[in-house]
Amino acid sequence: MSDARSQRHRSGAPDRSELPNYFVSDPRRRPDPATRELARGLGWFSIGLGLTEVTCGGAIAHWLGMPRSAPIIRAYGVRELLQGVGILGARDPTPWISARVVGDALDIATVLPGLEGHNPRKDNVLIALAALAGVTAVDMICARNLSDAPLTPPEKVKRDYRRRSGFRRGAAAMRGAARDFKPPPDIIGPEAMRPWALTNA
Repeated sequence: MSDARSQRHRSGAPDRSELPNYFVSDPRRRPDPATRELARGLGWFSIGLGLTEVTCGGAIAHWLGMPRSAPIIRAYGVRELLQGVGILGARDPTPWISARVVGDALDIATVLPGLEGHNPRKDNVLIALAALAGVTAVDMICARNLSDAPLTPPEKVKRDYRRRSGFRRGAAAMRGAARDFKPPPDIIGPEAMRPWALTNA
């Protein structure tokens, strides 16, 4: 274990490297434009869905034939609002999109009991489950693309490489370094490539 990691363990600070990429925010991520726009779209979708669930939680619960679930639906609406604001405000929305995937699983687990018993609105429950499955698939794709996005190199690395020429010393220090070089007398090559000292000897 490295000294830096040992110091983090001794200080009690969490080691972000031990967390999955899905739940770690890294502003160096460079997702492609399509993934970036998809994440922003999901952020606005979360806000719209959250407002709907908060204001119409009772109507949604009645539509599902699950009137007792109205408080839970309103609570899920608050969760959606927080996730939407987090997605739109974060430089790296990866953990917020991953939180949406977890929220989708909670939504499905909440709606599934509507298929049990003598619920007269089971058709509506099936429609809701199909919609949740589609949204979950989109959230998972977005979270995976964000977590797999390439990272921007640190500024220090880019600055160091820009200053490197590939030579051990600068051009001024190397100028005239081979002035005292004497080629071996048995050098073989075309006449034009032979040293002028040998040619004029």
